[in-house]
Amino acid sequence: MASASLALLLALLAFLAPAAPDTVKTAGDAACLSCHQAQSTYVHTAHALTSQPASKESILGSFHEGSNVLMIADPATASDNPGLYFKMEGRPNGFFQTAFAGWPGQLKTRSEKMEIVIGSGVRGQSYLYWHGDRLFELPVSYWSDGNRWINSPGYKDGTMNFSRAVVPRCLECHATSIRASSPDPLGNQYDPESLVLGISCERCHGPGARHIALEQAKAPGASEAILNPAKFSRDRQVDLCALCHNGIRTDELVPAFSYVLGKPLDNYLRPTEGAVAAHPDVHGNQVGLLEKSRCYLSSPNMSCLTCHDVHQAERTAATYSARCLSCHKVESCGMAKTMGPRIAENCIDCHMPVEPTNAIASVTAGQTIRPNMRNHWIKVYP
Repeated sequence: MASASLALLLALLAFLAPAAPDTVKTAGDAACLSCHQAQSTYVHTAHALTSQPASKESILGSFHEGSNVLMIADPATASDNPGLYFKMEGRPNGFFQTAFAGWPGQLKTRSEKMEIVIGSGVRGQSYLYWHGDRLFELPVSYWSDGNRWINSPGYKDGTMNFSRAVVPRCLECHATSIRASSPDPLGNQYDPESLVLGISCERCHGPGARHIALEQAKAPGASEAILNPAKFSRDRQVDLCALCHNGIRTDELVPAFSYVLGKPLDNYLRPTEGAVAAHPDVHGNQVGLLEKSRCYLSSPNMSCLTCHDVHQAERTAATYSARCLSCHKVESCGMAKTMGPRIAENCIDCHMPVEPTNAIASVTAGQTIRPNMRNHWIKVYP
C-alpha cells in the first residue's frame, strides 16, 4: 500500500513539475471557462473567432445561386485567363472555390476546399486550404461591406492562382499555435494536427494545465502558475497586444510562436524604424499609433486595456467616449461651444477617425478595395 501511495505521489509531482517549452501541456478554453465563467463572453469576441474550421456557420459569404460567383469583369485584367471567374460551392463533403477560365471546349478549372476561415467577419474573411502538410490562401475572400466576394489581398487580379503560401508569422496573429516542419520563416509546411485555431485564453495567460492541476489538488502555487496581463507593467501589457497589433513589424529575431509573455517584444521582433515608424498605417498598427498620442505619452498607466476589455465583444465607438471624459472635460473641446452637450456623446469619431489603409488592398476586376480601420493616433484632426 505504501509503495502504491508513493507511486501515486511521484506521478502527481511529475505532472505538476515545470515542462520543457516544447512539451508544455495546454488545457483549452473549455477547461479555463469551467471555472472562469464570468469570462465566457470571450468566445464571442473577434479574437476568439479570428480563425475557425470552415463550416456553414463560420463562412459568411453566400453560396446561393446568383450570389456565389466572382466575375473578373475587366478583360484587360484577365488576358492570360480569358473568361475567368470563380464559383463558391457547397458540396456534401464541404465548401469549395473553383476557378473557370477559357472557352467551351478549352475550359480550364481548378477547385480547392475551404478548410480554415481567417477573420471574424467584422471587415471580412479569407480562407485557407491544405495541400498535404502545406498551407495556402485561397484566391477569393469575403468582404463584409457589400456582402460580396472579392479577390484575396495579395493575389494579382485576373489570375487563376492558388499558390499564396501561408507563413508562420501570418498564423501567429490568427491562431493560438501550430508546429512548423521547417525553421524557414517563409515556409508553409506544418503538422496539421498541431493547429489550435482562434486566439485562446492560453495565448494571453500562458499554458493552463499546471494551474488547473494545482487548483484541483488544492496545492500551493496555483495563482503563480498562470499569468494575468492586467498585472504586467504598462510596457509589457502593450507589448502583448503589439505582438499582432503592430502593423508590418514582421522582422523576426526568433521563430514565430516563440514570444514569451511578459518579456520585451523587442527581443522577438525588430523595432520598426524610418518612415514606417514616423507614419504608421492604420492597418493593424493600433499600438504604433497609440504610442504617438499625447494621451499615451502624458499618462504613465494608459495602455490598450484602459479602453478595451478583451473578454467582451467590441462596443460601438461612441461608447468609448466615457473613457475620454474620465480625464478630459467636455468644456475643453474646441467644438463644445458649437455643439453643446452633444459633444460628450462621441469623442471617438472626431479624435480617432476611421481611415482607409494603404498597407493592404484587394484589386478585383480593376477596382481597388481597401479596408477602413479605426485610427488610434488620438489627436485633433482637421
